[in-house]
Amino acid sequence: MSKQTTDTDVAFISALAELLNKNELTELSVKREYGEDDSLEVRVVKQSTVVTVAAAPAPVQHYAPAHASAAPAAPAAVAHEDPAQHPGAVTSPMVGTAYLSAEPGSTPFVAIGAQVTEGQTVLIIEAMKTMNHIPAPRAGTVKRILVEDGHPVEYGAPLMIIE
Repeated sequence: MSKQTTDTDVAFISALAELLNKNELTELSVKREYGEDDSLEVRVVKQSTVVTVAAAPAPVQHYAPAHASAAPAAPAAVAHEDPAQHPGAVTSPMVGTAYLSAEPGSTPFVAIGAQVTEGQTVLIIEAMKTMNHIPAPRAGTVKRILVEDGHPVEYGAPLMIIE
């Protein structure tokens, strides 16, 4: 490899790091082919800091005992259910920026309560300046939209719930 190729690779990697920061991404992988047996594979990862905060225990509340004949209460739905574990979750196939409509100001592809058919475009994810249409994996009703227009998404992140 020549000195010029090495300088070009360094500039390329610097541009990838800048792209990572500019688009609020956490990881970027690229393979650059130079010839039959010559290539450069780059993976740029931004380390994030995880902060753990311990909360004080909730105060104990005392309730009057219920009648002995009362049936036990049915368990309430878990409010903090992980949307990625929902059977109707549509997850992101890539890292990028999610767009809910074809262009700014236009009608969104879908809205909560909309009926969708399998294969219908439900949103777009821009990755590396390429607009990738994300199809509905099944027919159903859009129950929740979990991403905001123009915000970054990670690989495997839940985008919406279709039931």
